Amino acid sequence: MENCSIKYALDTLSGKWKLYIMYVLSQEKQLRFNELQRRVGDISATMLSKNLSELEKAKLIIRHEYHEIPPHVEYSLSKIGKELTPALDSLGEWGRKLYLQNL
Repeated sequence: MENCSIKYALDTLSGKWKLYIMYVLSQEKQLRFNELQRRVGDISATMLSKNLSELEKAKLIIRHEYHEIPPHVEYSLSKIGKELTPALDSLGEWGRKLYLQNL
């Protein structure tokens, strides 16, 4: 089972925040760190930074650094990260059905 693609994908996206960060980024072309933190919600800057670093290492997001005054950083989905968008949309639809069923 060590060569299982589902296990590899789940390991890459594991954790409380990664899938939601990917979803938020899928809704915008690019987001600055502070705006991304506001949209994700109840996440510390340290935890967001850690998750973004791991997603960047996995090549699912791209970090754009702008060397201007004031300097800033923006994040966007990579090409392979964008390929996850239909799965996120399907997961969201499934979540809506589950939520309505449990009302």
